[in-house]
Amino acid sequence: MTKQELRIVYMGTPEFAVESLRALVEGGYNVVGVITMPDKPMGRHGSVLQPSPVKQYAVEHGLPVLQPERLKDETFLEQLRAWRADLQIVVAFRMLPEVVWAMPPLGTFNLHASLLPQYRGAAPINWAVINGETETGITTFFLQHEIDMGRIIQQVRVPIAETDCVGDVHDRLMLLGGKLVTETVDNILSGTIHPIDQSELFQTEDELKPAPKIFRETCRIDWSQPTKRVYDFIRGLSPYPGAWTELKTDDGQPTTLKIFKAHYTLSSTGEEPGRCLTDGKTCLRLACNDGWVDVKELQIAGKRRMDIADFLRGFNFDKNSRVV
Repeated sequence: MTKQELRIVYMGTPEFAVESLRALVEGGYNVVGVITMPDKPMGRHGSVLQPSPVKQYAVEHGLPVLQPERLKDETFLEQLRAWRADLQIVVAFRMLPEVVWAMPPLGTFNLHASLLPQYRGAAPINWAVINGETETGITTFFLQHEIDMGRIIQQVRVPIAETDCVGDVHDRLMLLGGKLVTETVDNILSGTIHPIDQSELFQTEDELKPAPKIFRETCRIDWSQPTKRVYDFIRGLSPYPGAWTELKTDDGQPTTLKIFKAHYTLSSTGEEPGRCLTDGKTCLRLACNDGWVDVKELQIAGKRRMDIADFLRGFNFDKNSRVV
């Protein structure tokens, strides 16, 4: 079977998933249909429906699209069967029931943004940066009942620089993911894959680091943490969803700040964690338990993202100012 004969159904939703679909389409692979999430209500009253990035790309390239609310709905399953897929590919979509992932004769594989079995879960890129990892990667693996636990097909390792934010790593993995998806398809077609069980890559569950979904409260900065830990936390949530803290002064209500870019210095501060020091012009230093975080870019609730000089021109600090 050639790549032009192989019938592929592609499943994905966000921008991260567009690159792999683009690689398949531009590479001449036979994508017979695309499955993505239903359009999302947008606007003040939810009256405008916003299609997913994957749907936008699929429609622009004339690909059939299904947007099921429920993946076990019989009408959807009949439509999926009618596409007669030989192989299904999943990138940043949702958990599939067995009736879906077991349908094609060549199986269903997923592209995951970590070096499995590490960082199984919904936010692998964020957690790798938050935890200060110096390396991550991408993995293709066959789906099975347990989430992110199927047999590994291929992996690519990717370095993380200390200055990288999660947005940098996301974009790097997204581009490499498109190449890995097409390579995985080629190797499945040629019969050269040798999938391995993830259990062969670790001895105990204690060795594994999870990547659970991130919520707003997850993103609150704990200034009692070591300085490097706080710095990694900030870049691991930048630009989205953004690490946040509350700035308290003697005058007025606490101000919520999102911090997107910072530097750090290790030193004996002698200051209580959260203490603010500023020259009122270009410098805002926030104390941790073994150093300082120097804020470079931030955002006040309801305002645009700005550099520290713009922020300091419009905000007054006092001697008791601190973040909590």
